[in-house]
Amino acid sequence: MSVIWYAMWFIVAVSLLVTVHEFGHFWVARRLGFKVLRFSVGFGKPLLSRVAGADRTEYVVAAIPLGGYVKLLDEREGPVAPEDLARSFTRKPPWQRIVVLLAGPAFNILFAILVLWGMFWVNGVDEVKPIVGDVVQGSVAAKAGLRSGDEIKSVNGAPVAGQKDVVFGLLEAMSSQGNAALSVRGKDGAARLATLSVPDSAQRVRLTEINELFRGLGFDFWYPPVPAVLGPVVSDGPAAHAGLKAGDRIVAIQGVPVKDFRDIVARIGAHPGESLDITYSRAGAEHTVRVPVANEDVGGKRVGRIRVQQPAVTLPDSILLHSDFTLPAALGRASAEAWNMTVLQARLFGRMLTGHASMKNLGGPLSIAEFAGESAEAGVASFMGFLVLISLSLGFLNLLPIPILDGGQIVFQLVEWLKGSPLSERAQAFGQQVGIALLILLMGVALFNDIARQLS
Repeated sequence: MSVIWYAMWFIVAVSLLVTVHEFGHFWVARRLGFKVLRFSVGFGKPLLSRVAGADRTEYVVAAIPLGGYVKLLDEREGPVAPEDLARSFTRKPPWQRIVVLLAGPAFNILFAILVLWGMFWVNGVDEVKPIVGDVVQGSVAAKAGLRSGDEIKSVNGAPVAGQKDVVFGLLEAMSSQGNAALSVRGKDGAARLATLSVPDSAQRVRLTEINELFRGLGFDFWYPPVPAVLGPVVSDGPAAHAGLKAGDRIVAIQGVPVKDFRDIVARIGAHPGESLDITYSRAGAEHTVRVPVANEDVGGKRVGRIRVQQPAVTLPDSILLHSDFTLPAALGRASAEAWNMTVLQARLFGRMLTGHASMKNLGGPLSIAEFAGESAEAGVASFMGFLVLISLSLGFLNLLPIPILDGGQIVFQLVEWLKGSPLSERAQAFGQQVGIALLILLMGVALFNDIARQLS
């Protein structure tokens, strides 16, 4: 997938979510009587600018699409006309300032809920039963007595409906005490308990890294076998350039017979940056072509890709759970989903700070751009799901008590409200400097992770 594709969808996603965030500040500020001087999407040189409204508010689209801001009238930044003093930020009561500051993150969370609400109401929710597939001999899962074919019913007492609930439950367990009591039902219908135990703290931290949870625990979910047939082939990818097409049955790679599509993925993934001889069957005739394998980053590891997708596989009804919702029920499910995802983010972030979860989970603009492009290619539903995750993350991160963020500014207003007078300019300036330093540190770690993933 091209860098231009990644960049385009990154800009679309960030611009949309920043607009939602800043509109929250703008809308609430206007309703509470604050005077808004500028509404900017992006930073730097204005590309588009328009002045409108009784307050002569300037609406700007700027050149750097990595954020935005709403500028309110503030007498700390210059003289204010006597007739506008009552509408200055500093003259408004602290509770109103706090409401304005909360509005940005709140609108991001509300946006995520509305998107989920629409998706759940229109499409319902499809979940796949968490049935255990292969269990690696000698692994944590094997020692716990987990067996292929077991259906996981609960994690540490919390009932699970589908695979996602199991993933969240295991992440929560591994990033805390390292014990996950799985209530399972075996193939014979008998219920039993299988407790995954990881006493080593360093190993638990590794399990919280991207794509390491199931690999480290030694099991995965069961899926039906996928035939060694190519699904959609990306038009500008290595497979397409070599002449491979959707529907081709892969017979062998480097002369070694192929069993199924999973075997194709594993064999190609082990040879990033190399060229492989791939034998395929089409219309009853066999052909062999040499395919250069792309070198891609997946979860911090370099893997080979020829940019093909697996063929459509229909999951058996026995492992599918579909739920349809009325409009009110869809709203309830969406709100619960948004809450659960936000709480999980908060817990994992807190555990990253205390060393109980891997800092490699922090992703920067390169990771976000990659996820944006891949989700956009996968379809509208996938991209909307990506927007939900990023919007919730943006809402949560802006509530952190870091002075340069909304959460830090809320702390300043609370202190003023409690003590009856503002913090000194020196204290506020020091707080801003600390906030900038912390933000640079977080962004530096995230960018380092991005670059490490590209180079590893």
